[in-house]
Amino acid sequence: MQALRHYLLAVQFFTRIPVTGRLADWVGFSPAMLRASAAHFPGIGWLAAALSVAVFSALHWALAPSAWAPAVAAVFCTIATVLMTGGFHEDGLADVADGLGGSADRERALDIMKDSRIGAYGAMALVLALLAKLSLLSLLGAHSLPAAVSALVGAHVLSRLWPLFIVRSLPHVGDTARSKSKPLADQISGGALAAAMAWCLVPLALVAYAQPALYLMASVAASGLAAAWMARWFARRLQGFTGDCLGATQQVSEIGFYLGAALALRWM
Repeated sequence: MQALRHYLLAVQFFTRIPVTGRLADWVGFSPAMLRASAAHFPGIGWLAAALSVAVFSALHWALAPSAWAPAVAAVFCTIATVLMTGGFHEDGLADVADGLGGSADRERALDIMKDSRIGAYGAMALVLALLAKLSLLSLLGAHSLPAAVSALVGAHVLSRLWPLFIVRSLPHVGDTARSKSKPLADQISGGALAAAMAWCLVPLALVAYAQPALYLMASVAASGLAAAWMARWFARRLQGFTGDCLGATQQVSEIGFYLGAALALRWM
């Protein structure tokens, strides 16, 4: 029951799914609970994957055999997941792009990242990230519905695991007094990381069952490399991470999974 409370707290923190009233009272809140909920971040990916797969599959089937069916399905499944999460990770990507693109100075970059207004670098990053997602999902959907669905399942779950390795390896920086992510950054235990990895086993097993081995290996490798590049970037520029960095890593590694899947299909 304690694990369920931690999972529901993660749902409350990272989605717009209502956890209110008596249920919220039962779940409760404390910095320690929020820290423990990190083990269930990939479990939020299960919800995003289920929603995006349902929307993509329904529209792909309803609009077939139109050549535009995969593109329309990609747009609306992306809209659905943004509505579910409130654009939490996309906002992080925009803030990171504004901060690190807007100044070479570490302290100035952190100040820019706190600004709620979006700048030129953030706008460009959002547009390019969305174009990358939509084009790659359209390409996968044009190949086959299972190819796109497999990518959605794997990407949404795995991309929520990689940021935890950043929390594990880098210090939290920035305005710790006001940061919502600070309790998450205090400590990620080995047990929590193992639990987060366990959330990924079933989705990745489903991808392995539905697709050739090369598809899974290329997707996981591309996603992991994208996350590692982000971690190296944060270590070099910020000597640590902020909550926005975790959201940006999720977005980039999600795109990496789609790219790896598309490349694997091309090679097969």
